[in-house]
Amino acid sequence: MKTWIAERGKPYVCGALAGLLLVASVAISGQFFGTSTTFPRLATLILDTVGIDLSHLEFYQTRDGALTGAALPNWQLLFVVGIGIGALGSSVVGATFKLERLPAMWVARFGPSLGKRILFSLAGGILVMVGARMAGGCPSGHGVSGVSQLGLSSLLALAMFFVGGIVTAFLLYERKGDGK
Repeated sequence: MKTWIAERGKPYVCGALAGLLLVASVAISGQFFGTSTTFPRLATLILDTVGIDLSHLEFYQTRDGALTGAALPNWQLLFVVGIGIGALGSSVVGATFKLERLPAMWVARFGPSLGKRILFSLAGGILVMVGARMAGGCPSGHGVSGVSQLGLSSLLALAMFFVGGIVTAFLLYERKGDGK
């Protein structure tokens, strides 16, 4: 017989653990969670490395370059890498890890084209990143760190992240004519 935690309590336990981790992060390093700033930092680092000089843009001067690759490596980069490693580790430990060329839901809706999947994923990732930067942070930054500080802008941003996700899922995966 499964326990309540195994059946229904995982979100609550994981949420409480995330809250405790946030408290520890602030207490130890003075840093709140967030990931979206890492991506423009990596992008500017790559552009600078290949010789594309955009230092004349206001973005490069904001907060003395804190949003550019000059700020790397930092704790946030390690946090982003750790999210990927943790997700992989938990799926392996939980025996849910599997490699698949394309998810069945994708193939049923859009067909078997891997190129199309890659194109849609890149376009979606760009849109999400632009939106996160316009919102002043990502779902982890607003949803965990901002809400824990009772930030009204974070509550609003988090609500909009959910609404956007629901609308997008409905538009992309709506089933027509099958009664579901």
